Amino acid sequence: MKHKQKRITILGSTGSVGCSTLDLIGSNSKEFSVHALTANNNVNLLAKQAKIFNAKIAAIANESLYPDLKDKLSGTGIETLCGREGVIEAASSPVDFLMAAIVGSAGLEPTICAVRNGCTIGLANKECLVSAGDLFIQEVKNHNATLIPVDSEHSAIFQVFNFADLDSIKNVILTASGGPLLNFSKKQMKKVTPEVAVAHPNWDMGAKISVDSATMMNKGLEIIEAHHLFGMESKKIKVLIHPESIVHSCVSYVDGSVLAQMGVPDMRTPIAVSLAWPKRIKTNFEALDLGSLKSLTFRDPDLDTFPALNLARQALDMGGFAPTVLNAANEVAVYEFLDKNISFLDIAKIVEKALEKVPSGSATNLTQIYEIDENTRERVLKETKPSIISKSTA
Repeated sequence: MKHKQKRITILGSTGSVGCSTLDLIGSNSKEFSVHALTANNNVNLLAKQAKIFNAKIAAIANESLYPDLKDKLSGTGIETLCGREGVIEAASSPVDFLMAAIVGSAGLEPTICAVRNGCTIGLANKECLVSAGDLFIQEVKNHNATLIPVDSEHSAIFQVFNFADLDSIKNVILTASGGPLLNFSKKQMKKVTPEVAVAHPNWDMGAKISVDSATMMNKGLEIIEAHHLFGMESKKIKVLIHPESIVHSCVSYVDGSVLAQMGVPDMRTPIAVSLAWPKRIKTNFEALDLGSLKSLTFRDPDLDTFPALNLARQALDMGGFAPTVLNAANEVAVYEFLDKNISFLDIAKIVEKALEKVPSGSATNLTQIYEIDENTRERVLKETKPSIISKSTA
């Protein structure tokens, strides 16, 4: 009897997670077949991927690049789509597994459309849970979809978490490398440039995520994600600094046991877990060699030096639209810092100020999420002109 392959769609196939996913699929071609691929602007790589993996659908979000995509895939039999509606159509096509790797709020709607098919979702998009967590999880429940986290920390927890007995769990522990500024003082942080902030010691990430690591906002956002993924209240989600990035996260149980998942800092491991779940597949890189490890160190985070952690907890505890505001304000502030319009320490101050103006109520649909997100971005941009930034960071 012929082995049944899993049909795969990748939203954001030309990004880091998308490319790593295709790398794993290529190494396990008997297990998977590619159904649809989507990208934002990288039409050359999208067309190349679609041809190599014999995709059925290729969608480019940037409509101006559609003629180029059609030309490159002419005669292949691959269906081409474009624009927001094209990406949503690709996401809505039934498959066994969908990798949600579109960065930012643009990934919200297509991922929810995939959830409504009841398939298994590999979730690599933070906004789904940070900006629209309550709404998104309700959709997952309503449509009996399966959600598997792709972030290395949440994947680690997923692998050692006892979903059948939540009372047995004392807390979950998110580990953090601490980023490139781990041992900086606040005085030193005043002079941090974008070049310094993006130089992560362990992970190869984009500029925005690297800055989030430097402020530790990435770990704050992960606290919010962990709350939605595992049903844990804020006080049961701990953060621990672990500079080596070998222990990716832990679950502490009431009997005193602490179960941890370990591995080299390579995103292909959590991607492989999500792709093959509930089975395992081979990866084509070296596994962790315990004998070569000199030491593993851990320590509590300095919440005064890294206030973003408390800001994220504050947003989670506030509930409603607060996490949406937190995410939007942080994204604007990070890009303003990368453009050298504000200082590094201004990022947290801008987010803190934004949380003082959270609208009341909770989202019942995506339109409300998008409106709060857009309004927050506009307000924060207006308020973060260099002339009104606090002189305390000068």
